[in-house]
Amino acid sequence: QVQLVESGGGLVQPGGSLRLSCAASESIFRLSIMGWYRQAPGKERELVARVFSLGLTNYGNSVKGRFTISRDNAKNTVYLQMSGLKPEDTAVYYCNAQRDGLDYWSKGTLVTVSS
Repeated sequence: QVQLVESGGGLVQPGGSLRLSCAASESIFRLSIMGWYRQAPGKERELVARVFSLGLTNYGNSVKGRFTISRDNAKNTVYLQMSGLKPEDTAVYYCNAQRDGLDYWSKGTLVTVSS
């Protein structure tokens, strides 16, 4: 069982920045993929960004060029740096990890972009 604990959500003004962190309970070298998803009210959960074990990354179309995913192997932590935030980025953000074909999820953190 992989435990994921995220932090860093909150209220930010449009155009602002925020960084989310996701700490895993085990070495992220064992996790084939780590990423971030989000779910806005009334919408389906969607991919924000993910990083593969070899370091490759991919992003959802709506965040390309504004968000950056990175990881600190020594801290077993994955980050999501969000810049140029828009009201439509408002959602609950979830950290995800995949290992041995199974998905693990954090509880979610709310990000609200509003003036």
